[in-house]
Amino acid sequence: MDVMAAPLNVRKFFQTRHTVTAPHQGLYEITGDIQAWLKAQNVTAGLLTLYLRHTSASLLIQENYDLDVLRDLEDFFTAQAPEDTSFYRHIAEGADDMPAHIKGALTQTHLAIPVCDAALLLGRYQGIFLFEHRRTPRDREIVLHFEGQ
Repeated sequence: MDVMAAPLNVRKFFQTRHTVTAPHQGLYEITGDIQAWLKAQNVTAGLLTLYLRHTSASLLIQENYDLDVLRDLEDFFTAQAPEDTSFYRHIAEGADDMPAHIKGALTQTHLAIPVCDAALLLGRYQGIFLFEHRRTPRDREIVLHFEGQ
């Protein structure tokens, strides 16, 4: 069903950098942080873009209801990119270095999420996750960019 939107009378643009510290490999839900920032901007409707400024981590929209989904995803990616230095040339930072880049290449570093009535239009069981691919703690910077009204 097509819905005609009223023209945007006041165009808004907001941008910030948000740092997430991931203590180790795994999926970390950041939906609440993103929603809180969006709410503070006093917006109505538009598009929120998230961009991760790293090559060994990624962003995902994934189920946030059953934690087994997250565990299964982590297991799948571990099997696809094993931490075995005999498989890779690029091992400058250890056994998890190249596997982290492979996992990053198979996922994504940016997301675009529509906003309506000041809320992210995520599905019922969807959340936004930082997917850390390295074993040691890392600060990960995410650029949040909103355009709309």
